[in-house]
Amino acid sequence: MNPLASHPHPVSPAAASQTLNERVAELIRQKIVKGEFSPGQRLSEAALADSFEISRNTLREVFRTLTKEGLLKHAPNRGVFVAVPSIASIIDIYRVRRLIECQALAQAYPQHPARKHMREAVGMALRCRDKGDWLGVGTANMEFHMAIVELADSERLNVLFAHILVELRLAFGLLKDPEFLHAPYVDMNMKILEFFEAGKFTEGAAALNDYLVHSERIVLAVYARRMPEGGLDT
Repeated sequence: MNPLASHPHPVSPAAASQTLNERVAELIRQKIVKGEFSPGQRLSEAALADSFEISRNTLREVFRTLTKEGLLKHAPNRGVFVAVPSIASIIDIYRVRRLIECQALAQAYPQHPARKHMREAVGMALRCRDKGDWLGVGTANMEFHMAIVELADSERLNVLFAHILVELRLAFGLLKDPEFLHAPYVDMNMKILEFFEAGKFTEGAAALNDYLVHSERIVLAVYARRMPEGGLDT
């Protein structure tokens, strides 16, 4: 089914194409966030075009967009692969996370609408943990941190952080043990939520900063171990 078939107003071919391209690009981003596409994985042009019911030319345009964003990598004569973030990128991602998230939490107020999103994310993580669904726990963790950024009431920050989360999931994808990676943060997220709902924003921001430092060290340690093995090449 054509995703634009139900559009209520006539659109130019260029506008229709752009809208379709944006939708497909977002679908691929979400597959990365959910862990369905792993870093270094080769993407089949034929299979994806069939799955999304789009032409290969359209898919190639989407691939070009996501390559510019650093989410995909084109290897001549080999195809298109999901990108593997560099160590420098990981360090930068965590630097930006600390600047955005800790400030958003420190300057929040208890009745902010994002509180519901934070609670829902914690609840989702608990349910996934009970089922042993560690990729699901990871997705819930992404939702929790997105909710923290929403406390800043900035659409620009929301858009920026959504992109950062896709890159972050790529980094997490290199850790072959999602339980080891995500299990500790379920209780940490609960504690941060408790600080937030109690109005203890300074304490919550400090706990979040420690949390992010801990997470960064784990990811960088995995990268350091895998580099000598050639595990970061696509």
